[in-house]
Amino acid sequence: MSRLALRGPPSHIGGMKPLRAALLALPLLAACATGPTVEQRLGTLIGRPEGDVVAALGVPTRVHEVDGRRFLQFEQSRTVPIPSSPFGNGYGWRRGYMPGPSYAVVQCAITFALRDGRAESFSLRGDGCG
Repeated sequence: MSRLALRGPPSHIGGMKPLRAALLALPLLAACATGPTVEQRLGTLIGRPEGDVVAALGVPTRVHEVDGRRFLQFEQSRTVPIPSSPFGNGYGWRRGYMPGPSYAVVQCAITFALRDGRAESFSLRGDGCG
């Protein structure tokens, strides 16, 4: 075996601690995500009849009509894990302390505006629309 295999992981990567290097790499990894955005997926419904919008998104939570326009609001929520930090208390690990998982509920309200029975625009509101 070589000496490198016996020494274990390096304590620094390019002069940075491994945790810091990993945190700095997160935005780069996010930039590599593929697939259409929410706006792109919903944009395919513009110009479509109301029935197609409801078929794609389900029954709306609210329906409102004003000035010849019809508004359909769809609400979505999901529970997402929040990574915990072993250093959250500022003192590092304590004996017998094991951080448990944390969760948050994120929500998204999608509102489609329809004129003459066809979707003409949409808007997104909430922290879970991404």
